[in-house]
Amino acid sequence: MSRRYQEGCLYRERRKAGPSVWVFRWRDGGTNRKEQIGTVERFPTKSDALKACEPLRANMNRGTQSPRTVAELVTHYTEKELPEDGSNKSYSTRKTYRGYLKNRIVPAWGSHRLSTVKTVAVEDWLRTLPLAPGTKAKLRNIMSALFTHAMRYELTDRNPIKLVRQSAKRQCAPDVLTAVELRALLSELDGPYYAMVFMAAVTGLRVSELLALQWADVDFPAREIHLHRAVVCQHIGALKTETSQKPVALDTALADVLLDWRGHCPYNQDTDYVFASPEKHGKQPLWPSSAMSRHIRPAALRAGIVKHVRWHVFRHSFATLLKGNGEDVKTVQESLRHADSKVTLDTYTQGLMPVKRAAQRKVSRMIVPIRSHASGTNVAIA
Repeated sequence: MSRRYQEGCLYRERRKAGPSVWVFRWRDGGTNRKEQIGTVERFPTKSDALKACEPLRANMNRGTQSPRTVAELVTHYTEKELPEDGSNKSYSTRKTYRGYLKNRIVPAWGSHRLSTVKTVAVEDWLRTLPLAPGTKAKLRNIMSALFTHAMRYELTDRNPIKLVRQSAKRQCAPDVLTAVELRALLSELDGPYYAMVFMAAVTGLRVSELLALQWADVDFPAREIHLHRAVVCQHIGALKTETSQKPVALDTALADVLLDWRGHCPYNQDTDYVFASPEKHGKQPLWPSSAMSRHIRPAALRAGIVKHVRWHVFRHSFATLLKGNGEDVKTVQESLRHADSKVTLDTYTQGLMPVKRAAQRKVSRMIVPIRSHASGTNVAIA
């Protein structure tokens, strides 16, 4: 049987020396317990101190029947939907959600009762945050997931976040590298970093998938790469989506690069990581941030590339180059292993200027001759 929900008691306690302190008291079974929250200098008002009590109140009410505040709902949601083991969400998703909940949502909304969270108030809060629209949209979506969870457990009958308006429109288009820039970058790399960048550029693999590859996953005779796992912060977990599990093509050039690297690397057995870390004696893959900051980005600068090179740039570049080569949308979508082609077109592909000029030239040739505005004569386009 669930325990009864407790509000607890917050009061101000005077001290003989120093400033007064706020103390929170509650019942634990048949025992009275109390904990010092902080001084009145740190929390000038009772309202400030109550907000600081929310994590403690949420913790003491674990297992109670009815979470009443957002902080308590976050605790319930975390236990049910984001457990360390057994969740249907990937490690990276759980890590991201926990970070947003702890650092953004609970500090701002933890003390609010579920019934007092209003659509317009959430919109106003999002508008004040110095964050990118995509990040604000992520916060909105996580809050919506919280209230959907509450409705599923019959803790509330409404989800005010469903009506919150928040655009996820990019402030600027993501960088993509041209074929010339990729060639220049590769000319400045060697060893595992050459193989990593080449593979990322011609497969569009996410870095979590790339670094989790083992030699047994690379099927050279069948010319396929099989994906079974992802690594985030050296934590091995499941792939992002079911669609991500589809095999990746392995063309001759990529196979040659990988075979060459396998012949030189110290960890080349089937169960070894393709890009194993020598510092960890092959037990872990290389760290993506270290590889990027110490090797790949400096190589990009030496190659004269001023764009901000990061791992996901290679995925965007792969998609854009495929589309620029005239590949159909379905081929691009499946090469990137997207579940929805709309994501492929709207988020990952851009029109390169030479390709756009070539497309414009085709249309121009279709409508010649055209009249010159200057001379009034017809001008043929070669």
